[in-house]
Amino acid sequence: MSGHSNSSVLTRRQLLGMDGSHLVQASVGPAGATALLHADAAQAFAAMREAAQQEGIGLSVASGFRSFDRQLAIWNTKARGERACHDDAGNRLDLASMEAWDAVQAILRFSALPGTSRHHWGSDMDVFDEKAVPCDYRLQLVAEEYAEQGPFHAMHNWLEQRAGEFGFFRPYREDRGGIAPEPWHLSYRPLAEQCENAMSASQWAQQTEAVDLAYKETVMAKLHDIFERFVQIP
Repeated sequence: MSGHSNSSVLTRRQLLGMDGSHLVQASVGPAGATALLHADAAQAFAAMREAAQQEGIGLSVASGFRSFDRQLAIWNTKARGERACHDDAGNRLDLASMEAWDAVQAILRFSALPGTSRHHWGSDMDVFDEKAVPCDYRLQLVAEEYAEQGPFHAMHNWLEQRAGEFGFFRPYREDRGGIAPEPWHLSYRPLAEQCENAMSASQWAQQTEAVDLAYKETVMAKLHDIFERFVQIP
């Protein structure tokens, strides 16, 4: 089964996560767990989840849609030091002691610029295997959980082999020097490619002109670099 979206490209505000009217409440896990997703992605995920269940994999969504305001709060609290910002080795960074552009890149390594997150579109989700851990397991969404000795390694291998059949791929599977690898991140390709093609730095700048964004002057000065390295997927 491969997915093919018949939906038109989202509106500009939907692309930026400022309008969630394109989303549905989808069943994505055990005990009635739900997440907001685009209807096309939700339908494809349901088929993939059923196939995974037949092979003993409890494919579930930990996070679906994320709004612009939510992404903005993550960005600003990291910039202000209220939320930890780490380097690749897990060491906490002191952004206040760094050059502005270095600080912006450090945030972007693990957190999308508000308005550019793929989670805004309803096409993308973070997944885990609920059958592989106890119900009180504290999900961390770190690479070690999906590595060979991690609880979600079997799911990781299953997705490598089967996700494409249902229209999904992992945009952050490899380290391309921008966003750090995220083996938990799935993207519904038919919709996500439309959305990515509709995104532009100039549109982002117009829509966010009045937004209170930390490091905004630096972001605006480096916006095209940010889109090239941290937004567009080769």
